[in-house]
Amino acid sequence: MAGQSKIEALPPWGNAIAGSAGAVIANALVYPLDIVKTRLQVQVKRSPTSATPNPADGEHYTSAMDAIAKIVEAEGVPGLYTGMAGSLIGVASTNFAYFYWYTVVRSLYLSYRKVSTPPSTAIELALGAVAGAVAQLFTIPVAVVTTRQQTVSKHERKGLLATGKEVIDSEDGWTGLWRGLKASLVLVVNPAITYGAYQRLREGLFPGKKNLRPLEAFALGSMSKALATIATQPLIVAKVGLQSKPPPARNGKPFKSFVEVMKFIIEHEGPMGLFKGIGPQIMKGLLVQGFLMMTKERMELMFILLFRYVRQVRAEKLQKLADLAASKARSAGPILTK
Repeated sequence: MAGQSKIEALPPWGNAIAGSAGAVIANALVYPLDIVKTRLQVQVKRSPTSATPNPADGEHYTSAMDAIAKIVEAEGVPGLYTGMAGSLIGVASTNFAYFYWYTVVRSLYLSYRKVSTPPSTAIELALGAVAGAVAQLFTIPVAVVTTRQQTVSKHERKGLLATGKEVIDSEDGWTGLWRGLKASLVLVVNPAITYGAYQRLREGLFPGKKNLRPLEAFALGSMSKALATIATQPLIVAKVGLQSKPPPARNGKPFKSFVEVMKFIIEHEGPMGLFKGIGPQIMKGLLVQGFLMMTKERMELMFILLFRYVRQVRAEKLQKLADLAASKARSAGPILTK
């Protein structure tokens, strides 16, 4: 099946490890963009009559570069890596779960339909959405804790476990760790669009090519993520609002749904407020997805070569055992005939 995606060449766990490893490397490289876009999305846009400082450091960011400069000034360069440990744990677990279940559901679909042609775009999106929903159920608590770490002031900031305990104690008990679950489930369309677009672009631009070059994978990953980010940015902003501390205008009252967050943003900032932070969001998405798919392609190739080597060693060992058994049988033959 020359035109078939290489994703079926690996077992689910192999594809999951390749995907999660690529995601961790990619997110570690561009993590400062993650904290910048999160802080831009959580602050209420300053109006001529109302000053709304960012809850993380009391400043107000006018752009991504302004945010970087003020974070470094207030906390030093390490401030750009606040919450990185929790974020990378979340990235690894989310991508492992996503790629594992995506491989499983895609393989089940292909075996059920008994077809050799790739699924349609609609089916690809649906399969990605199912995999993303399952992954979110298991991994959203880490995202909630990381967002909280990124959006509180330096003197309020705590470790990963302490922040998780604070969320549990100050909100709705254990269910507080799943705050924003509905928005996250809706947002599974983001990776679904991303990987659906990636599959379509790959099959359209490189039909039948099993191993993409690093730059080819980078370009396809970047383009597919840009499309997904533009389509889902309002939901991304609403999810961040749900998982962070409520803005001062809410008097400590947390949001209950992403629709409530979106209404609040439109009321205070207008419809374009739903797209705040889209610059660093797209830049982060372009770099992360590009590096992720480039790294994942290499990791998958490494796993395929490893599996091939293991199969070869196993076959040689079995052949030696068979030859030894045959040799023993030949030497025992004359004795049995006496």
